[in-house]
Amino acid sequence: MLASHDGQADKIHPHHVHAASLMTECANRFLAALDANQRGKATFPFDTDERMNWHFIPKDRKGLPLREMTPYQKHLASALLAAGLSQTGYIKAVTIMSLEDVLKVIESDSGERRNPEKYYFSVFGTPSDSGTWGYRVEGHHLSQNYTVVNGNVIDGPSFFGANPAEVRQGPRKGLRTLVGEDDLGIELIRALDEQQQKVAIVDPTAYEDILTAASRKAALQGQPSGLSASKMNANQFDALMALMEEYAHNVSDELADGRTEQINKAGRNIYFAWSGGIRHSDPHYYRVQTPSFLIELDDTQDDANHIHSVWRDFSGDFGQDLLQHHYQVSHQKK
Repeated sequence: MLASHDGQADKIHPHHVHAASLMTECANRFLAALDANQRGKATFPFDTDERMNWHFIPKDRKGLPLREMTPYQKHLASALLAAGLSQTGYIKAVTIMSLEDVLKVIESDSGERRNPEKYYFSVFGTPSDSGTWGYRVEGHHLSQNYTVVNGNVIDGPSFFGANPAEVRQGPRKGLRTLVGEDDLGIELIRALDEQQQKVAIVDPTAYEDILTAASRKAALQGQPSGLSASKMNANQFDALMALMEEYAHNVSDELADGRTEQINKAGRNIYFAWSGGIRHSDPHYYRVQTPSFLIELDDTQDDANHIHSVWRDFSGDFGQDLLQHHYQVSHQKK
């Protein structure tokens, strides 16, 4: 019924809540539920350096961790996380958190280093539909950063990791958290013919990690760009599109539309580069590069059973583009 193409769907859903409004509401409800001490940990001025201090390794962070929240505060925190993600993206995020329990068993950890509640919530500035503010949800292998400027939302950097990439023992054996990100990349490299693979595979040895790491600004330093999408046939280009769409649809509908628009705008000005082997069990890395965004994935650590994946916006991460425009416009008005 919802997929009807005669305008019926619009009548069923006349009320569409914009991403910025939903985020504002979720952030305000979350903050209102905290006591003064908790709020002190969860809130920062918008222009603090901390806003761009993102990471994905297991370490203590600024912000209010889940383990210092009451059950209902955790629900409100989860709603804030969900506000920026699609349903599948949200499922990936909470599964990533739950893998800390798996690591706790594998590593015989006390639960201090590996803890599914060591995920930190930070709000920068004052949440409002029309103001300038942002929030971050971050911990081991998860970093989702959102910036809201005049009702527009930028969703980057957006990082998902999984260790183990596939759980190989215990009751959750067989669980793979980032199936699409990994499998669609392998499908694409294997869809290329021998000559194309020679161009796409820029290094026979997989890079040890994503090249942009946790840098504040995404930039590649002269690495070879791999195979141009203009050299792909229709089936190969479809495989590339499927891979990019997997990343685009990790975020909520409105934000996914923005990512899809960037994909479409790139046309065939897209490069696909690979390093490492092309079997599932081989350590491997890939990236998809366009003029406006970059996708990277590596599965190299722990016998190629440990994934890092990221969507970076070359000029938009942390809302840089929007903020620059906003400051120029408001400065001119003055």
